[in-house]
Amino acid sequence: MADAGIRIVLLHDRAGKLLALLPGRKMLDLSRLCQLTGRELQPVKGEDARRFFNQPGLQSETGLTQLLSLPLAIDSGYAEAEVKGYEPHTGWCFSLPHLPRHEQAVRGDFAVLPQEPREAAAGADDAAVITRAVERFTSLRVQQRLEDTLGLPGLSETMQLIVKLRSDAGAGVDDLVPVVKRDPSLSAQVMGWASSPYYAAPGKVRSIEDAIIRVLGFDLVINLALGVAMGQVLKLPEDTPRGSVSYWDQAVYTATLCEQLARHAKVEPKPRPGLAYLGGLLHNFGYLVLGHLFPPHFSRLSRYIEANPHLEQRLVEQAVLHVTREQIGGWLLDSWKLPSEVCAAVRFQQEPEHADEDERIYAQLIYLSSRLLRSRGLSDGPHTACPQGWPEALGLDEAQVNACLDDLCSSADSLAELSGMFKKRG
Repeated sequence: MADAGIRIVLLHDRAGKLLALLPGRKMLDLSRLCQLTGRELQPVKGEDARRFFNQPGLQSETGLTQLLSLPLAIDSGYAEAEVKGYEPHTGWCFSLPHLPRHEQAVRGDFAVLPQEPREAAAGADDAAVITRAVERFTSLRVQQRLEDTLGLPGLSETMQLIVKLRSDAGAGVDDLVPVVKRDPSLSAQVMGWASSPYYAAPGKVRSIEDAIIRVLGFDLVINLALGVAMGQVLKLPEDTPRGSVSYWDQAVYTATLCEQLARHAKVEPKPRPGLAYLGGLLHNFGYLVLGHLFPPHFSRLSRYIEANPHLEQRLVEQAVLHVTREQIGGWLLDSWKLPSEVCAAVRFQQEPEHADEDERIYAQLIYLSSRLLRSRGLSDGPHTACPQGWPEALGLDEAQVNACLDDLCSSADSLAELSGMFKKRG
């Protein structure tokens, strides 16, 4: 993201194209822009923006002049004479001696500074934030227990048993196999996972016991079952940001990389790979909850995310809904009694320093993994480098991290098949 200068955004409606020019650090407010122009503008798809701004002709002065002959909306917050700008989808940069002036250019206030969500310890404060957002954007008036009011389905009996096993340090395969067998759908899922190309089990997988003991292991079956259960509680939102990586692909990629990095981490206490995997698998669960709670507003949120690809999505969510996926996801997982390490990882994945010291490593693993995956187009969000000192803070060196990332990318097709099984079940 550019810290200074101007950002250019391509939008369209039935009347044609329009370019919006606004300060690079600000968020484009679509509602204000539509009011200013009297049009029903939407950002173009990311792939269309890349195709448009990658045209060779735009590299010449003539091409730039032709581009800026399109209808323009110029935010009044940018008043400098010389224009140095960029386009975030392509990284294309341009420079002009002055802002263009023509009869199809309008000026006004349609850019706002994004506000950081107010971080607080998970629990009562997050519940208050969620309550205010629900009351503001729905007809619900929240009373008594928040989770009862939101109309969120509960976990099945099988999944309640799985959650208990996940939290029981003494539980083992003998406890898990009967639970899996009592649920035909979960049994079929476990057999499918064990037979998937990613795990490359030698010989045919012949039973649930064989799948768990020989191929997958106790931790992995528990975590995969929980991930699927959480995803089944809520439907995937229909109108997601166009061009985004699918929910389950991101979940499986992030979980796999978190687990690999956890195995290499040289810190004390050493992170448990199973919990790291589960945190990664559920890291985006709050996104499903937002879609469930605010369906009339979810399409609007998706368009705002498309119009502001340079911003972390939680900043856009804060501006549009006044609550973030991290807040609502962490709160709900905590109310369902998942391990505290997983709840903290989901809640504080964007700002790990706010997590308790003994749980911080799990939030750090998601933070690092998501940014590494973005750099390879395997996760959504702006391509931003990790702060100085990462990944050393996790006891990792750059060579280890790159090796883990390369290994995941080489297995991306097999992992996509695995995530496809989640989609079919959901």
